[in-house]
Amino acid sequence: MTTPIHDFVRFYAGSSPSRLHMPGHKGISFLGCEPWDITEIGGADNLYGPQGIIRESQSNAARLFGSAATLYSTGGSSQCIRAMLYLTLLARAEGPAARPLILAGRNAHKAFLTAAALLDLDVCWLYPQNDRYSLCRCDIPPSYLDDMLTRHPSAAAVYLTSPDYLGNTADIKSLAEVSHRHHVPLLVDNAHGAYLRFLSPSLHPLDLGADLCCDSAHKTLPVLTGGAYLHISHNSPSIYASNACHAMSMFGSTSPSYLILQSLDLCNLYLDKNYPQKLADTIQYLTALKSNLSQKNWQFAGDEPIKLTISTHSSGYTGPELADLLQSEGIHPEYADPDYLVLMPTPETPPEALHQLESAIINLPLRPPLPHRLPALQPPQQLLTLRQALFSPSEKLSITDSVGRTLAGLSVSCPPAVAPAVPGEVLTENTVEIYRYYCVETISVLKK
Repeated sequence: MTTPIHDFVRFYAGSSPSRLHMPGHKGISFLGCEPWDITEIGGADNLYGPQGIIRESQSNAARLFGSAATLYSTGGSSQCIRAMLYLTLLARAEGPAARPLILAGRNAHKAFLTAAALLDLDVCWLYPQNDRYSLCRCDIPPSYLDDMLTRHPSAAAVYLTSPDYLGNTADIKSLAEVSHRHHVPLLVDNAHGAYLRFLSPSLHPLDLGADLCCDSAHKTLPVLTGGAYLHISHNSPSIYASNACHAMSMFGSTSPSYLILQSLDLCNLYLDKNYPQKLADTIQYLTALKSNLSQKNWQFAGDEPIKLTISTHSSGYTGPELADLLQSEGIHPEYADPDYLVLMPTPETPPEALHQLESAIINLPLRPPLPHRLPALQPPQQLLTLRQALFSPSEKLSITDSVGRTLAGLSVSCPPAVAPAVPGEVLTENTVEIYRYYCVETISVLKK
């Protein structure tokens, strides 16, 4: 497996060049990485029109992921999500002239919401069919999707998030079959699941029938923050592949990070060697760790194999309480909410770090279970489209004073970048109670 981007940059940096080009640091070390931080000089290729080393590297990635095409992003999966929706818009332009309608799981990342607003897409929400509501989780049975597609025959695409932030994975294979039976493409935000391709058998969305999907390489693979992939299936409409570079260029910086590109490039070599075995060994260890902790009456959620999601309320803790206790031991989780604590180990996690985690949890005293106080989400009334709401004058209010007002902004941080309501919807007592449960104190509403 070649590493053309990495090789070019290292050769260039080693040639003691006179850097009369950007960036302004000229290769002089401040952080230490500057010698390898370049721009689109001669021979460095162009991310949004690749003909040389970037094209070769992306072709390597496409072979590894079994895609018709894989494109690099230095703007994370957010850039890829926007590109996927733009490609959906282009494909729909060849058909009926009506504004495209996307059927989307309600736990969509806020990048999806901003993309729908920028592209002026209509969204029909697929609401969670879970036994118990949680902000990040949105179970969508195939029968439910089939019914919704029957009700909305003009849908341009189905958009799902799998795995979600809590480690729940959707039945992509069955949901893809339903979508394709209705002649609708399936788009998957697979930001947390780049590694799924390297399981045996593969559980990657492309291998299960998705037409487009994005992976945040930096979340689960040894890639610098911001590195991501846009994957295009062999069975997807040809308009996707022919317009993918243009779609990515519309939402990415004209100065993409060559540090991130090198990281993605080197990751190809890493994945091509013994990564599947390292992954299998890590999963085996994590399975044993979960089993040991389960025997101590700690409970886990989700079915994603390398994510540790502790259902904290069953052990008498809130997620933030448990996070604080672990951080006092030098262990830093990924995400915490009132009901869950999420930890994201990978094959790069040192064994001693996992031993430390297991020991720290075992030594915590179990408490009486906490009651589950989160109400189920009741679908709110939508007064405005996403675009109309996000582009309207707004004001900040305390969450208590917002009932009856129309949501204007995205009052949610990342993680998890998922909100109970979306801009354009009327805030009810139900949605306000959910915001309050997740400790949101102020919210942006339309000005009167």
